[in-house]
Amino acid sequence: MKELNPSFVGCLLMLLLLLPHVSHSDFASLIQPICRDKLERNTTSFVPSLDGVFDSISKQITNQGWGLFANGLAPDVVYGLAQCYGYLSLHDCVLCYAEARTVLPECFPYNGGRIYLDGCFMRVENYTFFQEVLGPEDRHICENSTRKDSVFGETVRRAVLQAVSNVSNNTEYAKVELPVSGRKNETVYVVANCWKTVDNCRECLGNASRSMLQCLPSSEGRALYTGCFMRYSGINFLDPIISNGGLNRTYGDLNRTNGGLSRGKVIIIIVAVVCSVIVLILIALYIKLKRIHNTKGPNAAQKLAMMLHDSSLNFKYSVLEKATGSFDEANKLGQGGFGSVYKGVLPDGREVAIKKLLFNTTKRAEDFYNEVNIISSIEHKNLVKLLGCSFSGPESLLVYELLPNKSLDQFIFDPEKGKILNWNKRFNIITRIAEGLIYLHGNSTKRIIHRDIKASNILLDSRLHAKIADFGLARSFQADKSHISTAIAGTLGYMAPEYVARGQLTEKADVYSFGVLLLEIVARRQNNKCTTPEYSGSLVNIVWVHFQQGAVEELFDPNLMLHNCGNSVRSEASRAVHVGLLCTQEIPSRRPYMSKALEMLMKKEEHLPTPSKPAFTYEKSIELCEAAGLREGDAATNATISQSSFYPR
Repeated sequence: MKELNPSFVGCLLMLLLLLPHVSHSDFASLIQPICRDKLERNTTSFVPSLDGVFDSISKQITNQGWGLFANGLAPDVVYGLAQCYGYLSLHDCVLCYAEARTVLPECFPYNGGRIYLDGCFMRVENYTFFQEVLGPEDRHICENSTRKDSVFGETVRRAVLQAVSNVSNNTEYAKVELPVSGRKNETVYVVANCWKTVDNCRECLGNASRSMLQCLPSSEGRALYTGCFMRYSGINFLDPIISNGGLNRTYGDLNRTNGGLSRGKVIIIIVAVVCSVIVLILIALYIKLKRIHNTKGPNAAQKLAMMLHDSSLNFKYSVLEKATGSFDEANKLGQGGFGSVYKGVLPDGREVAIKKLLFNTTKRAEDFYNEVNIISSIEHKNLVKLLGCSFSGPESLLVYELLPNKSLDQFIFDPEKGKILNWNKRFNIITRIAEGLIYLHGNSTKRIIHRDIKASNILLDSRLHAKIADFGLARSFQADKSHISTAIAGTLGYMAPEYVARGQLTEKADVYSFGVLLLEIVARRQNNKCTTPEYSGSLVNIVWVHFQQGAVEELFDPNLMLHNCGNSVRSEASRAVHVGLLCTQEIPSRRPYMSKALEMLMKKEEHLPTPSKPAFTYEKSIELCEAAGLREGDAATNATISQSSFYPR
């Protein structure tokens, strides 16, 4: 990995020097995550519910240092609890929770888990666990780097007993600092903490203390229990070296008369301490960026750091949080597997859409980087414009121009809103999508494949003009390449067969998705619904059968005829269906390029070739649905296929 950008490091150093609080203990250090061993049965509802739990607890943590919340509809409710240990300040508590909610989602797609950090605890489950005290996952963790003698061990036992005794039914937290007998500079530090929802705290601590004391003669031990947490150590993890006012107190103590240190020596000591802390934080930053670098390839972490430091794109997390009213539910525009989108108003009065990514892991950092990197390098009237981003807070945020009419799926699949979209408006939407894809595929320096063209990723402005959104899955490659090979990702029912089967990606994959979307717009039916009372199998195959029978008009949405001349609409809609079938042919070379597809739509007198059989037969589409384990409507909520499994997006 190359050296970090000097200006980035310089800004970081300045920030660190201005920090009001630097803790002695790394309160956000991960002790151990514990994931359940059963897969979540309904992933499409679990992920949005989990996101809601995170958001609600985040607000409670900010105000009181703990929180609990249940979200979702039975039997798919998600329950969550998070709590910081009693010695942590509210400021540090927020930071610890931010780290916990970053790591805990890695348990997905299992249906629950818990995570213990050195400053806080978090747990999510699909059942009410709040009053549980003991469980099969209870354990102790020992630190064996330093072995202590029996005198230290006896002091630990007395301190632990005292901490357990100090906890009553009205107090869930206790800390003890006990000097080791006969040793001037040696002290034992113990903390005992139960969750606020637990009724029998002392029962939990009694079991936890007996388990933790098995760590002796190790210098440090922790008990990770269902209803409580305990820790002992020979190092003071309870108090910071430097805190608000702490630096002044240290300086004052050192400058006392009667043998105090000189002012110059005091400054040297302070500078040395601050520099040591800076070095340690820089090392931690380097390791974190190195991990992203190893996952994504050469220089990716450096590019991410440099890009986000660019003032033309970077937003402060606090500014965006305020713009959305702390991500108020009333400002929520939409929900997907990767996170939520909120309406926000910036300080300058601009209304924007703020996309909050749910999982702030290395993989999601890659998606975040990819989306910023691709969409910031392109600009077209039919592509949603990226205004900025933030990677500094608990979640990654993307800031887009606000399109007031939200997404196309909310119109074409809604019986009432669908009436607004007569044929003229739908044809305009179709051509604008095509123009946007032509621009992406025909970029002079690199081709961009969107990989996830569908109705929910087409946004509508105030005049119902369409713009392509969501470039998290997009991939780019040089114009002289025939294709690229990549991990499979996209939405069930919209992915081209050669891409699903072999992972080979060309612009013809987007052409296939466009063809599916075109058929959906004409018929007002979703292709990726496995079964409904109205029809079975995929829409593409249903249209193919009707096309062979010369009866495609039977599939037209009745709303197409509103305020239009019927014969003209029938002719143009039939032509659109014909083009849609040409775009969804199984063999990629037979599909038209997007420029040709648009030409065939516009030149209404041009003869169209006869389409060949579409990619998936009726039987295959049903098998695909069954393999995904999807019930009616599940696939419509952005189910994503990744390798051989299905995950929500």
